[in-house]
Amino acid sequence: MVKHAVEANFDGLVGPTHNYAGLSWGNVASKSNVNAVANPREAALQGLAKMKRLADRGYVQGILPPHERPHIPTLRALGFEGNERQILEAVAKADPAILAAVSSASCMWTANAATVSPSADTADHRVHFTPANLSAKFHRSIEHQVTGRSLKAIFGDESYFAHHPALPSVSHFGDEGAANHTRLCSRYGEPGVELFVYGQVAFNESAPAPSKYPARQTLEASRAIARLHGLTDRHAVFAQQNPAAIDAGVFHNDVIAVGNGNCLFYHEQAFLEEARVLADIQERLTGAELEAVRVSSAQVPIEDAVASYLFNSQLLNTADGMLLAVPGECREVASVSRYLDELVKADTPITAVEVFDVKQSMRNGGGPACLRLRVVLNDGELHAINRGVILTDALYERLTSWVEAHYRDQLSQQDLADPMLLEEVRKALDELTGILGLGSIYDFQL
Repeated sequence: MVKHAVEANFDGLVGPTHNYAGLSWGNVASKSNVNAVANPREAALQGLAKMKRLADRGYVQGILPPHERPHIPTLRALGFEGNERQILEAVAKADPAILAAVSSASCMWTANAATVSPSADTADHRVHFTPANLSAKFHRSIEHQVTGRSLKAIFGDESYFAHHPALPSVSHFGDEGAANHTRLCSRYGEPGVELFVYGQVAFNESAPAPSKYPARQTLEASRAIARLHGLTDRHAVFAQQNPAAIDAGVFHNDVIAVGNGNCLFYHEQAFLEEARVLADIQERLTGAELEAVRVSSAQVPIEDAVASYLFNSQLLNTADGMLLAVPGECREVASVSRYLDELVKADTPITAVEVFDVKQSMRNGGGPACLRLRVVLNDGELHAINRGVILTDALYERLTSWVEAHYRDQLSQQDLADPMLLEEVRKALDELTGILGLGSIYDFQL
């Protein structure tokens, strides 16, 4: 029996160490703003404002907490010794790049947190979660343990939710989570089609692959997650990302495509075998025709798509069609702004466009879609989650006050070695876990 379900968005709350270290090779925005002075307070408030705006419109909006940074356990594992002050001084002097990596607030981009399969698709009819190993980038590869704890603290009822450990953290099973995964369906509560997009085949060196930038997701990882989640061939499509797009700066599929319901909004250069991908989705999509909204290079050159993050937007159901929630940069790129004006007049499921200010995130290479993890939940599952993370007016006010009390308004690379910053972060996170009702999820709390 088909159950009523909603798609909840769980946004990453920007952490107190939000900074511009340019750690992500292949992410053009991240590299172009390296060493600029960041404003963690503004970044967190921008993220909260985005969440509040969507919650006010009736969408189920949840929160995933930031991680402890700088991460002292990682520095100890790398051979730095002494008390915490001595460790920070030593790594800042010996290798500031490592300090920047273990201080990154990159977990804010929760599209990379995990891959989620709804219960309507899985063999045991539970919602399945696999934290992404993010093995392509050192600064992100240290995230999955705390991510897993957070997810278990929120989705704790084992009768509804199944949690898997991250895949082996090696390049052959590189997994970037929902940034390379989307789900298409006729209704959220009905069985759907999960589209896994990969950049290369790890065990086949002769297979197509990018030449300039690394492919972060492998076919082997995508297939492993589908197996772990109990997905049959009926519920999974595996598509290769166009290597030329990766080399143009499309480091994740969600920089060039986004789906919702039966609509796939994508650039013509997104997939290596476009026609086959669309046919495979349509073959498995029950109860609806696939609505493929294709953007040509003539309409939006790929470099403009990357610069504006047009496709790194949220595609949301409304009573009158679908809303495309875009970053403000989309109105700053002429071809993209012109296309959006044409889009809402065209005969497609996308009937409205709204701009969201996430500039602090965008400067590090993450738009509205990077900031959220989508979780389809039926009524029973929604009731079973930890409700302390669901955004309400009261929680928004409390978190706004929390950010203003604990976050700095300026943070540079040199500030990362400040032992007071670590103290500030821990004090803030200890309070946050109490606010959200998460219990002890951080290493310093265990």
